[in-house]
Amino acid sequence: MTAAAPWTWAIIGVATAAVIVRPFRLPEAVWAVAGALALLALGFISPAQAWEGVMRGHDVYLFLAGMMLLSELARREGVFDWLATLAAKQARGSGRRLFAWVYAVGTLVTVFLSNDATAVVLTPAVFAVARAVGASPLPYLFICAFIANAASFVLPISNPANLVVWGSGMPSLAHWLALFALPSLASIAATYLALRYILRSTIPETIASTVPEHPLGLGGRVAAGGLAVSVLVLVGCAWLRIPLGWPTLGAALGTLALLAFACGRAPWQALRSVSWDVLPLVAGLFIFVQALEHTGVVGLLAASLRSAAAAWPQGAGTVLGALLGVATNLVNNLPAGLLAGASLDAAAASGTVRAAALIGIDLGPNLSVTGSLATILWLSALRREGLHVGAWQFLKLGLVVMPPALLSALLVLQAAHSLHLLAP
Repeated sequence: MTAAAPWTWAIIGVATAAVIVRPFRLPEAVWAVAGALALLALGFISPAQAWEGVMRGHDVYLFLAGMMLLSELARREGVFDWLATLAAKQARGSGRRLFAWVYAVGTLVTVFLSNDATAVVLTPAVFAVARAVGASPLPYLFICAFIANAASFVLPISNPANLVVWGSGMPSLAHWLALFALPSLASIAATYLALRYILRSTIPETIASTVPEHPLGLGGRVAAGGLAVSVLVLVGCAWLRIPLGWPTLGAALGTLALLAFACGRAPWQALRSVSWDVLPLVAGLFIFVQALEHTGVVGLLAASLRSAAAAWPQGAGTVLGALLGVATNLVNNLPAGLLAGASLDAAAASGTVRAAALIGIDLGPNLSVTGSLATILWLSALRREGLHVGAWQFLKLGLVVMPPALLSALLVLQAAHSLHLLAP
């Protein structure tokens, strides 16, 4: 430990809390950048170390930029409104059937476009459809928040935190699916059952059987086609273990150019609408982790991981995943993921232990509103629609929904490992 370690921890702790709480309603990125600048100004991290921390996240920035742009293009061209309307039609006047269909659409969007897309762009579409069929929107909007985390480890592209935890050691898509396919099914099913049970009194039995049409125009078809091609490209990259950043951004820019050429859309309109402040937020968090590494905390965590794995090889991953599932709600899953990823690297953790850690980081945030960036973005989307969900209101749901889903996913992972279905 260095003499400056307590001061470094204090600055990072205050800055992380400010990112979560947003004092004076300033954007989260302001507080992350301010914390990073304070570390630099006080000499607790050198400019070279800070730049090293920033550059560790280069693939994450590219991936986020591409996904945010793809999602914004699809939103502007009505793709998500069309999907939500399609779900409402399939409900055929049943509020319970609409619940299931919205859950299915939310799962697909999360799996193939990331959890942030579900929180940011599907939420307003679901709100509009619920209003159109005469149903209270809140139970359907809760789906967007919970499935955004519950389905976020089906594929590497389903959550930016996946790139953070695995880093340059990202497994092949075949290995990824071997690790996470069954735990993901357990997570998605358990989340659905718990959410459906606790919201049962708020889901109407009957709703309007007709909804306003949202047909896809030329721009919508182009955007949908761009999304489909992008998904295929990204799945192919994951299969070949090619970093996802540049392909994601390239797919987004290609779709943007095609919309401009085929439909006459002005590119800068979509570019202005993307929440670019997410990128400096993530860069600031990478600097925090770089500073923590120089205080020795990562080494301590890595040593603890190695000791736990040696003492309890079968259960260490499950315990780690459960602990991280709780910790993400105290510090948000991005900094937790960054710190966990660095510690797992230092400990040379096995793929199964790392998988358990990732499940905790991805799924744990379903406990509270502070758990993940996706949930924070979901709250912002609700506020734009004039709705407010309090921390206690969300926590009451999270206490019922998150623990059984997390436990189910971790136990399925452990069982698969015990039965030698997974690579060590």
